[in-house]
Amino acid sequence: MKLFRMAAVLLAVLAGPAYAQMPNLNLLQDGPSKTPEEKAAEAERDRAYKETLKKIPDSKASNDPWGGMRSDPPKPSAAPKASAATSAPKKKSGATPN
Repeated sequence: MKLFRMAAVLLAVLAGPAYAQMPNLNLLQDGPSKTPEEKAAEAERDRAYKETLKKIPDSKASNDPWGGMRSDPPKPSAAPKASAATSAPKKKSGATPN
């Protein structure tokens, strides 16, 4: 009897993954067919939906709620220009060149 239980468990363990790989058979692919009135109503809904989508305006304005709170980035100020005669090149303090 113990051997029978072990065989049943072994069969269940081995059959589980094989059962998971089987394709799902759906015998009612499209379901019951629609009546012509239902098809016409669905076509009308689709047409109305597409027309409604065309009425939505394109968003060109920035949607930044904190945009007014930020300051503009600082503009680089013009540094006073020194003449070339007064500015001498700086010497490096190291003895070895790079």
